[in-house]
Amino acid sequence: MYGDAETVRRILTETGDTWAVVGLSSNQSRAAYGVADVLKRYGKRVVPVHPKAETVHGEQGYASLAEIPFEVDVVDVFVNSALAGAVADEAVAKGAKAVWFQLGVVDEAAYERTRAAGLDMVMDRCPAIEIPRLG
Repeated sequence: MYGDAETVRRILTETGDTWAVVGLSSNQSRAAYGVADVLKRYGKRVVPVHPKAETVHGEQGYASLAEIPFEVDVVDVFVNSALAGAVADEAVAKGAKAVWFQLGVVDEAAYERTRAAGLDMVMDRCPAIEIPRLG
């Protein structure tokens, strides 16, 4: 796993409450939909990022991170590993404070680039599993 317990805790409790969820659509059978719901229950603002730019959980969606007209604290990535590195680079360009790659999303080069740019990063973990553990 990439991202120690302290990094996980910091992202979930200190980094900020605006989470852009890349890959989040209105498809309720997708993992992103359920994870976004958990994040909302824990007080996070969840901004959907998906080519369809759908409104999800009452929040306006955007086709890309660059289109979001406000600051984003954390970018949560639900795309396959082959596409995830480009999303991490977009998160750096957007000025996010942290990047979170979901379970099964692994790109070691993107992890190194993102950390080198000064962002916190967690990879191959799920915030919906981690956040209840914080108590």
